[in-house]
Amino acid sequence: MTISLPHIQQGIHAGNEQCLEELYRLFSKRLHHFARVITRSPEMAEEIVEDVFVKLWSNRHRINEVENLTVYLYVAVKNRSLNAISQKATELIRAPFDDLDIETGLVATDPYNLLVTAEMMKRMQQAVDNLPPRCKMIFKLVREDGLKHREVAEILNISLNTVDVQMAIAIKKICAELQVSKAAKNFWAQKANKQ
Repeated sequence: MTISLPHIQQGIHAGNEQCLEELYRLFSKRLHHFARVITRSPEMAEEIVEDVFVKLWSNRHRINEVENLTVYLYVAVKNRSLNAISQKATELIRAPFDDLDIETGLVATDPYNLLVTAEMMKRMQQAVDNLPPRCKMIFKLVREDGLKHREVAEILNISLNTVDVQMAIAIKKICAELQVSKAAKNFWAQKANKQ
């Protein structure tokens, strides 16, 4: 049985560690993926998500000030990710080239992609990967993370209209790559507009 977010929020405010664990269970995987997309580093992403939850717990007395806990978590991860990238860039600029560790020939493979070998799934993933970066991030936040369009707009600090337009572009491009029929395109377009 899943506890509602307002109940979890109240529990964290009251110092209930089980509520924090439940919140972590609900969001850690999605937030880790989100941070990894921004930082391109699984290790950095993991550290960022952990830091966000530690900070949330240490500031639990102020958690009732948060209107939308989902948006708060994504924005916190986004901000920490951008700060981490900035810090890493500064370190790289200052580091001598002799100290840089260059890895070659290593390609990260997602276990999900290794297990799912169906041609359609492969083509679908390829179509999503071929989307422009901003369009792909918006599509994944809506489709994979199940966020509402207005939440994505708030997280990425863009207009709701931009999210709607980017989702329409994503669906159109994916359908074109998959050569989906017009009826299927209409179905997906209607589904995107309901968000």
